[in-house]
Amino acid sequence: MSVTENGNRIKIYPVPDGAVLQEDYCLRVRPVETEDWQELKAYRVKVDMHDVRTASMVFFDFDGSVEVEITFPKFYTVYKVDIRPLSFGIQPVTEPKRITFTLDKPANLSVEVNRDRFHNLHLFAGSLKQELEEAPDKNDSNVMLVKGSLRRSGFLSDEISRQLEKMPEGRTLYVEAGIYYIGECVWHLPSYTNIYLEGGAILIGGLAFEHGEQLRIYGKGILYLADFARFSAINGFRLNHSRNIVIENLMFINPPHYTVLLGDCENVTIRGIKSFSCEGWSDGVDMMSCRNVTVENCFLRTSDDCVAIYASRWDNHGDSRDIFVRDMVLWADVAHPLNIGTHGDHEHDGDVIEHITYENIDILEHHEFQPGYLGAMTINAGDKNLVRDVVYRNIRIEPFEHGKVLDFQVKWNKDYNPAPGRGIEKICLEDIDIRTGVGEEPSVIAGYSEAFAVRDVVIRRMHRDGKEVRSLEEGNIHVGEFAEGVIVETD
Repeated sequence: MSVTENGNRIKIYPVPDGAVLQEDYCLRVRPVETEDWQELKAYRVKVDMHDVRTASMVFFDFDGSVEVEITFPKFYTVYKVDIRPLSFGIQPVTEPKRITFTLDKPANLSVEVNRDRFHNLHLFAGSLKQELEEAPDKNDSNVMLVKGSLRRSGFLSDEISRQLEKMPEGRTLYVEAGIYYIGECVWHLPSYTNIYLEGGAILIGGLAFEHGEQLRIYGKGILYLADFARFSAINGFRLNHSRNIVIENLMFINPPHYTVLLGDCENVTIRGIKSFSCEGWSDGVDMMSCRNVTVENCFLRTSDDCVAIYASRWDNHGDSRDIFVRDMVLWADVAHPLNIGTHGDHEHDGDVIEHITYENIDILEHHEFQPGYLGAMTINAGDKNLVRDVVYRNIRIEPFEHGKVLDFQVKWNKDYNPAPGRGIEKICLEDIDIRTGVGEEPSVIAGYSEAFAVRDVVIRRMHRDGKEVRSLEEGNIHVGEFAEGVIVETD
């Protein structure tokens, strides 16, 4: 760890032998006011199910200010660099074979050279102070240590969970850097446990937590699932019928199904995770029949919905409510960045999905051509669901390849819904900033019938390309049948 007199410091994590790396870029980082460059190795991540390609991912932690340098193989000549989200305002110094820029606060970024969004560099710079404060003491009496090796692989299985359950509640499992194969591909975690994955720990397989409570899993570890076939349907992390859960800062590389699946869970915090997927149905964070969930400070690049909120599905039953999604960077190579409403209790009277807040979100991409699945911000109420009290606040939408800015419809999607939804009510959009892309279609707000309608949609302070939107027409929003109380408020 490098430290300057001004307190600038940086930590680079070890890379085990056998990690799958990508060598499109030569990367170095140093604390400002030093010559102490440190090399970074980039991990390979696969993106975009339309045409799967390999991109790069790198991470480190720092305090103060750091300088990042990117140089290129001889066949690269740099003529343009975009560092996104654009709202961060990071301006690189660009040379034909070199890029540099400075960071003075943590950031989750996409560095795109010559407008290439598919072989880009995903750079995750976290808080070193937070990481150092939260790392557990390996020598604590209530800590079980899994010793790792950077030279040979290890093994994790449910037997470790059984050993943990013999320790007092509040126990901690500390997994050191190294590559670990998970026995039978899915590791079932025990209740009343903290699990810390040290930076450089790579777990090959998925995690599960079922009928449990009181779990925290955190650290800078990686869940690597790129070698599992699509129809293995392994999730990065499956949580069912559980409560009081915290997931922090883990990275998920190419799970074939959801990154994090929540079914009938409550009191859940998902903070700081990063994920990449490239298969059909490989959503980011999906919730069925969940209560009191916070998803924050994550970077999700997925080949299906980034964040989806549903009600009853499979063996999960009941309403979904009190869900907060904030401080996010979302990139949907396919489908919706934000989606609500498809699944519910169609066999009975339906469910209610309510009290949802999206806040401070950068949407970097929305790319979908199927007409029933467009919308960077989507509420498609089906399966007798009633969706109400949803707030979109401080949302920034960058130019996307193809889709709609919003799609609020009560629908009967016969591919997924045995019945239409019951309605959409009390939706508020405020401080929405849109940069128009060439692939944008008109947004739609429409009900299904007079009984199953959309009611009370208020749009405040929407801007398009820097200009305030003062009408539905200026917002490129079409209001269809069975929609009432749709208004644009202006100052």
